[in-house]
Amino acid sequence: MNQPGATTARRRTRARPATRRPRRPVRDRRVVITGIGVTAPGGIGTRAFWDLLTSGRTATRAITLFDATGFRSRIAAECDFDPAACGLSPQEIRRMDRAAQLGVVSAREALADSGLTCQDVPPERLGATVGSAVGCTMGLEEEYVVLSDGGRRWLVDPAYGVPQLYGYMVPSTIATEVAWAGGAEGPVALISTGCTAGLDSVGHGYQLVKEGSADAVLAGAADAPISPITVACFDAIKATTPDNDRPATASRPFDRDRNGFVLGEGAAMFVLEERTAALRRGANVYAEIVGFAGRSNAYHMTGLKPDGREMAEAIRTAMRQARLRPDQVDYINAHGSGTRQNDRHETAAFKDALGERAYQVPVSSIKSMIGHSLGAIGSIEVAACALAITHHVVPPTANLRTADPECDLDYVPLTAREHKVEVVLSVGSGFGGFQTAMLLARHRDGLAGTRGGPDD
Repeated sequence: MNQPGATTARRRTRARPATRRPRRPVRDRRVVITGIGVTAPGGIGTRAFWDLLTSGRTATRAITLFDATGFRSRIAAECDFDPAACGLSPQEIRRMDRAAQLGVVSAREALADSGLTCQDVPPERLGATVGSAVGCTMGLEEEYVVLSDGGRRWLVDPAYGVPQLYGYMVPSTIATEVAWAGGAEGPVALISTGCTAGLDSVGHGYQLVKEGSADAVLAGAADAPISPITVACFDAIKATTPDNDRPATASRPFDRDRNGFVLGEGAAMFVLEERTAALRRGANVYAEIVGFAGRSNAYHMTGLKPDGREMAEAIRTAMRQARLRPDQVDYINAHGSGTRQNDRHETAAFKDALGERAYQVPVSSIKSMIGHSLGAIGSIEVAACALAITHHVVPPTANLRTADPECDLDYVPLTAREHKVEVVLSVGSGFGGFQTAMLLARHRDGLAGTRGGPDD
């Protein structure tokens, strides 16, 4: 699919040939994060995101993106996002769905943060992997409303469709836009594994660099699901909270009185690089990805087994890759959606995979502050993990005032905590039975586990 401006971007990238260096053997390739870009509820940019988390403030509020009157759940965590103020041109704004806009803005921030240029990595060695659960939902729904005359016409007139309509129907459009924004001509993919897509896309990028298919990857996720169709779907299965009168405290993971999650939106993108090349060019390293694994429960589209066995197996596999022991995990970034079955499921998984260490390590859910942005949230949580390592601070679980007796771990209630953070475990759980675990570590020479294979 040819988009306006794409050819110009590619030619501009090719006009500056990169200096080619011999690539390291695959067995020696370690993968580090050198750039972070975040567009999230409560503030635009990585600094605003981290300030929100460490202050324990919440960004959940009544929905303003459409008239939610009549819906069961009428609250969400929206981004105060002005695409023009964030540097998008009028042509880009018209062309892109909101999810793609969030992803491109975050990708540009990550690239600027990393300082990576085409002098460092040739275009064909730069990849892009983007996660999204619901793709270009907002653009697609808005166009359907126009074409169907507000849903009154079963047969629609395609002549009223905008030229971008086909792109809205194809989720890979988001990955295409991110790749064009970075001039990436290597492997490009859209990962859509529901609510684990944000973790899985970063994991896929990690694997591309580790196996030698790319030297650097723009990896992350974007979702903008706050639209009538998505809200109606979650209303139907009563997964979202009906606590509309108290939006600021409605997201309460691990709390006895929780009653569903709060929908959110946002994006986070990273520059992943082969470690030696990153150090050679003097890049700042936020963290090293040292383990990644996924499993499925093959059980139910939305249900979870209470024993958390499949998530525990993903955690154990990631730890074997990293060659890390349970006592080396310093912080767990939980999926923590705020539903009863999820909170108990992953609490059981932590106990199964980590044993006694599960009772000693702090666990928290940032969804308590920025909601659940479906496919994007896993990447946003990776950003929180990398920043926790950088600053030795664990974000809190906001609104946790009365603990569920069956959730008996240290969930860091209400207030951020200064804590030595060298290794972080981040997990995700998604509809369809997807379970993902990722381990990040402070970068240092000779860290145990950084040379493990896919299932070592």
